[in-house]
Amino acid sequence: MHILENKNIKLRSLEPNDLDELFDIENDTSLWDISNTHAPYSRDLLSKYLEESAKDIYEAKQLRLVVSPIESDELIGLVDLFQFEPHHRRAGVGIIIKKEHQGKGIATQAVELMTQYAFKSLGLHQLFAHIPLKNPGSRQLYEKAGFSHSGTLKEWTKDRHGYSDVLIYQLLNPERKPTNT
Repeated sequence: MHILENKNIKLRSLEPNDLDELFDIENDTSLWDISNTHAPYSRDLLSKYLEESAKDIYEAKQLRLVVSPIESDELIGLVDLFQFEPHHRRAGVGIIIKKEHQGKGIATQAVELMTQYAFKSLGLHQLFAHIPLKNPGSRQLYEKAGFSHSGTLKEWTKDRHGYSDVLIYQLLNPERKPTNT
């Protein structure tokens, strides 16, 4: 088995034929509070993004992969590495799974596959996730994937209801060398 797949799902690169699905996900206003999106994306802008997505993570400082069932290339979700810091060997991890595929363990599997890739292929020291306090499902997901709560950013995000706290979750590479902290 490849490092980006297990018996149920695979992570693959974005393809031009993913444009319609990407357009729908990025313009789903119910996700904007958790994705820090404030305006819709045009098809043209997303088409340019797809062209740029072929760049190496060291150049782009981010990587977005499609979550697909092992038997097809259907886009059922997206998993991202973002805020990639090669010097500090860390990156953020984010995920979105389409509603009809939620509750099946797919998100946990995708985060675990991305974690393996980040640690084994990229040699990262740690991964992090910022999770809104009001999103218990994400907290549960990252805890299942081995992440630990390491701090809270008070009143970090603002939405139409006011300010909300954001929890910081981290996962250190278990194969890292110990440091003096």
